[in-house]
Amino acid sequence: MTMLLMGCHKQEQKTAPEPVRVDTIPMMVMQIQKCARFYAAECKMRKVIAFSETKKLAGTFMSHDFSVDLPMGNRKIAIPIDATVKAYIDFEGFSERNVQRQGDHIEIVLPDPEITLTATRIDHKEVKQHVSLLRSDFTDEELTRYERQGRDSLLLSIPQTGIIEMARHNAASILIPMIEQLGYSQDKITISFRKPFSTEEIRRFVEKTAVKDDKKGK
Repeated sequence: MTMLLMGCHKQEQKTAPEPVRVDTIPMMVMQIQKCARFYAAECKMRKVIAFSETKKLAGTFMSHDFSVDLPMGNRKIAIPIDATVKAYIDFEGFSERNVQRQGDHIEIVLPDPEITLTATRIDHKEVKQHVSLLRSDFTDEELTRYERQGRDSLLLSIPQTGIIEMARHNAASILIPMIEQLGYSQDKITISFRKPFSTEEIRRFVEKTAVKDDKKGK
């Protein structure tokens, strides 16, 4: 009788159900994809383009070449150009390939950022110019050319704004709370880009975005 009771007790212990492990990665990917195009950072930029030109008199006298500045023959202009730079992350193609998990630590590798230079404009009220009596005023064509040069100069300055790191930081502030809701501890979550980007690569991000926008406009 005693042996029979012990056998029944062991059988009850053996039939206890095992916990079911749920894979949260597909759910996480789906939630992140809903972010679509996330504008993660914005910078205001201002550049002053300065141009100076002096009229010269050149020729040859007694077999010697000469070149002298003409009095009252110079003209100068300073053109302030304002622009807005935005960085966004497109999560449309985000997938499980962007998620790396090791134990209880999880890393989200963000898609490469895209950067666009918008709202470029001349601050006409602050344009300063000096035109001597012997010179003509700057033409609209010249002003347009200087504005284009200013825009190119702004593009070269974008890597120094730190906009890539701002984009990563702001993306983290959105994604980390979302991932925490799936049961991950904040100190076990890492948000990163696939690599540090060089100055030239950041410029290419701007050019790539400009090409995309141009195709959409056609």
